[in-house]
This record gives sequence, C-alpha cells and structure tokens, in this order.
Amino acid sequence: MAIIDKRRPSPGKSEVMNVIGSVKGKSCIMVDDIIDSGGTIVNAAKVLKEKGAKEIHVYITHGVLSGDAVNKIKNSDIKNLVITDTIDNYSKIKSAKNIEILSVSNLMAEAIRRISNSTSVSYLFK
Repeated sequence: MAIIDKRRPSPGKSEVMNVIGSVKGKSCIMVDDIIDSGGTIVNAAKVLKEKGAKEIHVYITHGVLSGDAVNKIKNSDIKNLVITDTIDNYSKIKSAKNIEILSVSNLMAEAIRRISNSTSVSYLFK
C-alpha cells in the first residue's frame, strides 16, 4: 500500500508532495469518490509513474469530468479509469479508450425497492 500526499495551494489546484511507500514495478490502483477536472488524478499518476509504477488503474464513484478532464486523462499515465454512471458521461468519453463507465442503476433500483418494502439494504453489500 502506498499513500499519495497532496496539497491544494489554491482552489482548483493540487500538488502531489510525496508518495509514501514503494510503487516501483507495481500495478497501482487509486480509488476516490469524485473526479472533476482530473488534475489531481493525472498528477498523482504521473508521480507514481516517475516513482517506477508499472501501470496505474483508477476507480472513481462520481465522474464530473468538467472542462478538459477527458483529454487530460486520455493523454495521461492512467492505463484505465473506471467511473460509475451516477453522472451521464457517455457522450464525453466516446473518444477516450482508457475511460470506462460502470452502471450502478441495478444496484440503485434494488436499494430503492428494498427501502420501499422495508427490507434490508445492507444485505446488498454482503
């Protein structure tokens, strides 16, 4: 396991300060809740690659993908980025071979059904 230490010098800007742990020769997996402009993830992937990472895979719950985010990701060291369809990005990622959308619609529908029927939602995650 490695930790990426980042700082935000100003709103909308991020700097990767350190990578704590060894990534040399490893396949790295980054997980985050949201990606907006893509700057933090792209910068982190670049630093991991500089530290000797073999490949970088990224998994994000909500893909905002604002501005030039898709182009940044397409041209980055990220081998693949997986986002969910909580935000509709199908038209944005058409040309990005390293971005994939994973549908959570069935999971959400089942959670809503269980709430409506007063049955266990936590059972979905066992």
